[in-house]
Amino acid sequence: MTTRLFTSESVTEGHPDKVCDCISDAVLDAIFAQDAAARVACECAASTNLVLVMGEITTTAQVDVKDIVRDVVNSIGYNKPEYGFDATSLNVITALNHQSPDIALGVDHALEQKSGEQEALFSTGAGDQGMMFGYACDETPEYMPLPISLAHALTRKLTEARKSGEIPYLRPDGKSQVTVEYDGNTPVHINTVVVSAQHDEVDMEQLRTDIAQKVIYPILPAALCDARTRILVNPTGRFVIGGPTGDSGLTGRKIIVDTYGGYARHGGGAFSGKDPTKVDRSGAYIARYAAKHVVAAGLAKQCEIQLAYAIGVARPVSVRVDTFGTGVVDDAIIERAVEKTFDFRPAAIIETLGLRRPIYRQTAAYGHFGRHDLDLPWERLDRVDALKKAIQE
Repeated sequence: MTTRLFTSESVTEGHPDKVCDCISDAVLDAIFAQDAAARVACECAASTNLVLVMGEITTTAQVDVKDIVRDVVNSIGYNKPEYGFDATSLNVITALNHQSPDIALGVDHALEQKSGEQEALFSTGAGDQGMMFGYACDETPEYMPLPISLAHALTRKLTEARKSGEIPYLRPDGKSQVTVEYDGNTPVHINTVVVSAQHDEVDMEQLRTDIAQKVIYPILPAALCDARTRILVNPTGRFVIGGPTGDSGLTGRKIIVDTYGGYARHGGGAFSGKDPTKVDRSGAYIARYAAKHVVAAGLAKQCEIQLAYAIGVARPVSVRVDTFGTGVVDDAIIERAVEKTFDFRPAAIIETLGLRRPIYRQTAAYGHFGRHDLDLPWERLDRVDALKKAIQE
């Protein structure tokens, strides 16, 4: 087989776009803690000492959005005036409205229900049209591609080193990037690792040594590294100015970081700040849930599932399974079994995964999938036997 390279990146919670994702999901969680039936589409923009929270929210909950913003920014670590983005002095602007009644028409009563279907799971139509993808593979124990798995592990470790004081001069912003060499579909070598970390005024050689020894080497699998593995730490040199002061932030601008690092397709919809009637989020979660089961059941070494929806319609307009030639049976057989085992209607997704609860803030940074550090319902493997049985039918 011909060798090839593939690269994925991750960012810390202090990255300006991730700050916005964290705020959007924190608002969603605060509302769901009081009102499980809320409709939320909360977006956020950030710049130098400024946060704008905007969107459409229909709820009975009473939450103080400005307090939520300040709490999130402080928890991330932006709590000093010299950062140019400080939880205490931050200017917070809110521009929130109710969900459009035109959208609510289709979400409250799906097309099927209007056509006479009485089953309760037809009570909710998709909150928008669009396509979503879920993916899984057997490269890692968490059923994720190795490049994004390592990239997330590096940014989590970077944040841990900052918050624990192990590397006390780090600031919240940071990035990682991992390039893996493949022989066919098998990872065989770590080609390049890049880590860029925001910092106080510090000797750059000390920073490079600390990050290599305390962040990078503890994460990289030794069996895939050798003298040819290239390690780049803060390759531009100085990275003192960062976060929303160094670059503006926006909710939903790191969707590839949120999913599979570019290794699988992406439908284009963002997750953070959206309640689960928005299939951009819930559809992507159930597609991952189903794809992971396909691989865990031994039906394929990798699996990608596409769902597509029409606004106001409960049933997806299409379901597609692609195992990229790794399936033990034809993809059409797996596809039929998947549709028997998993219900892709929005109300069913919400019920199956228990999505009307405050579980979202924890997903806003370091990826929504393959999170061995979190107990996420779409990462469970509780229908493997049912899927195997459906294959035989």
